[in-house]
Amino acid sequence: MPRPTNVTKAFLQEITWDSHGKVVREGRKVTVQFNPESLKLALSNQIAGDNNKGGSAIQFASRGTTKLSFEMWFDVSARQPQEQAPKDDVRRLTQEIAAFMKTTQTGSGKKAKYTPPGCRFQWGSFLFEGVVESMNENLEFFSEDGKPLRASVSVSLVKQDVEVRFASSSGPAGTMAGTQPQQQAREGDSVQSMSAREGHAEDWQERAAAQGIEDPLRLPVGTALPSMNE
Repeated sequence: MPRPTNVTKAFLQEITWDSHGKVVREGRKVTVQFNPESLKLALSNQIAGDNNKGGSAIQFASRGTTKLSFEMWFDVSARQPQEQAPKDDVRRLTQEIAAFMKTTQTGSGKKAKYTPPGCRFQWGSFLFEGVVESMNENLEFFSEDGKPLRASVSVSLVKQDVEVRFASSSGPAGTMAGTQPQQQAREGDSVQSMSAREGHAEDWQERAAAQGIEDPLRLPVGTALPSMNE
């Protein structure tokens, strides 16, 4: 008799970053009931406007972003693991995903800021760390007494970096070569000014040499350099 296949389950986990973007704390972890059928990854740059005439260089208004979108399914009418207390309302499962959107308030009045928790999505070697931008829930099947039993949940996570990351079998790993976070040059930027923004002003010459930049004092707008803060 063949052995049952051990399927790797995707999970979401609350994380906290320091000022350099490094994960310093891992919080609650939610394993999906059913793995998504597919993942959609979108990388984009925001263009400043349509006033670039005469073949001038394209101007970028902000850093690039990476967005992950996927859909999950939840079903409490299906057989549930014996070690878990039976659930008769699918929202008891989907509320665990919605909790990743709850913001924390700092300050008060006009200076109040509302910050969502960091969220890590990992499925095997696929790793994405950002914040939950949106969640859409569809309740699709109800019991005789009006309790929702099945739901599909569409989730979008976003990160303010153009980045693709890989995870090792033992857990989250650093960004792989060629896919590390990128810093993009602004108008009037040099390698020195870009390095200074990351707190490495003294290392600009070494950085320019490593990237083979012939004129480190004048960089075209949008020139991408690997970030020095990993």
